[in-house]
Amino acid sequence: MNLTAVRANRRKLLMMGALVLLCAAAYLLVGVPFENAKLLQYAMKIRTPKLIAMLITAFAIGGASLVFQSVINNTIVTPCLLGLNSLYTLIHTAVVFVLGSGSVIATNANLSFGVDVVLMGVVATVIYSWIFKKTKHNVLYVLLVGTVLTSFFGSIQTTLTRVMDPNEYDTLLTTLVASFSNINSEIILFSVVLLAAINFVLRKDLALLDVLTLGKAQAINLGVDYDRCIRRLLLGVTLCIAVATAMVGPISFLGLIIANLSRQLLKTYRHTQLILGSALFGMIVLVGGQLIVEHVYSYAVPVSVFITVGGGLYFLYLLLTRKKV
Repeated sequence: MNLTAVRANRRKLLMMGALVLLCAAAYLLVGVPFENAKLLQYAMKIRTPKLIAMLITAFAIGGASLVFQSVINNTIVTPCLLGLNSLYTLIHTAVVFVLGSGSVIATNANLSFGVDVVLMGVVATVIYSWIFKKTKHNVLYVLLVGTVLTSFFGSIQTTLTRVMDPNEYDTLLTTLVASFSNINSEIILFSVVLLAAINFVLRKDLALLDVLTLGKAQAINLGVDYDRCIRRLLLGVTLCIAVATAMVGPISFLGLIIANLSRQLLKTYRHTQLILGSALFGMIVLVGGQLIVEHVYSYAVPVSVFITVGGGLYFLYLLLTRKKV
């Protein structure tokens, strides 16, 4: 990639960063009564945690989705297609079904977050590591198994909800839809620390992504421990998705949208730029979308609905326009 293209991408990233700041400022300030100090302080207290949660979610999902695509060498696959969202809904439904909506795990936000992250991380890592090993990273088999797992987790979750007490089910529904309302500030701090730790531990593996995309044989010839890097990166992807999902709920197709938009805009194989671009696109989509939801639709429709519908259409577009899967 020549120097001109690198500089052009840097300008694009700077423009995206400026757009993120603009969206964040608009989200914080639109509709705020500046003449009343108490109302202004109250609005900032409510909006600031929600904004931070959206930025964290975009960073986690954007980076994890792009890394996942590079690891399995396919740009139309995201972790949500492997059943992680269905696993999240199953875990929450099982907790309420077994322990009840009034249990400590269900009512304590910090404890619920910890249980979600641990269970999703352990279960997904064990299952998907085995799948990748058995299928030898064949994307068609991975998608097929992921579809089966999604149906399997969904069937169990549906069965539990059918025999669940209606009052318990009403309580459960609020946790099964992505929401940025009433975010716990302690969860935000824990999420930031956990994501920072994941990035620190995997910093050397992330630096090798450009080499890993050349293929297993080429990477090994260049002295890379390919299998070890792949396992560590997949574990990191799973944990990042688990953190984002446990914090705000499942947001299907967000990773697919922002990762591919980043590739189409930047047109580079440098993962430092692609990951940053994907995260910035995610921040624009979430913050801008939430701004529209709150001030145009008056909370009538959650932002996750628009992302799911738009992502599904975008996925079909990618399938129909890509000659090589």
